[in-house]
Amino acid sequence: MLAAIAEVPRWRFVPAESRAEAWADRALPIAAGQTISQPYMVALMTQELVLVGTETVLEIGTGSGYQAAILSRLCRRVVTIERIPELSLGAKQVLESLGCTNVECLIGDGSLGCAEQAPFDRIIVTAGAPKVPPQLCEQLEFGGRLVIPTGTHQPQMLQVVMHTAQGIVTTDVCPCSFVPLIGAAAWSE
Repeated sequence: MLAAIAEVPRWRFVPAESRAEAWADRALPIAAGQTISQPYMVALMTQELVLVGTETVLEIGTGSGYQAAILSRLCRRVVTIERIPELSLGAKQVLESLGCTNVECLIGDGSLGCAEQAPFDRIIVTAGAPKVPPQLCEQLEFGGRLVIPTGTHQPQMLQVVMHTAQGIVTTDVCPCSFVPLIGAAAWSE
């Protein structure tokens, strides 16, 4: 995971005016009032996915595309969905320029997941939801892991949701702070 982070040029995913701060360990603003997550949080969330390289991962909230670029080096396939077309198209261009051929960029309501391509081995949500959307749990493969920030106020709680023989099991990881997940199964605009 650390090799993937070292390999992906974060500066390519931030606006020109923020490039000098690209490796600062903090979230940075991108277009449409969104942010690129701090490198530590990208690493932590990626680590919590426990990837071995064979997985299909659903990412909710493409944003700049940075998290998808990291994931593309660690799993078989990434499906990333973004509600803001401008962000999705910009991310797709950068991902293609970096040779991330195993990433599919979709535009839509990520809070509902991507039922037509489910089930997924792993799901990562890069925006804060009031609670875990049940649609995402339904799209998680048996034995799969979902990493998501949840909570109604700042800070939120980063959680890992596992689909086990005992059912859905949720574990708290740490407090965090993300932009809100907007959609039918999350916050309204």
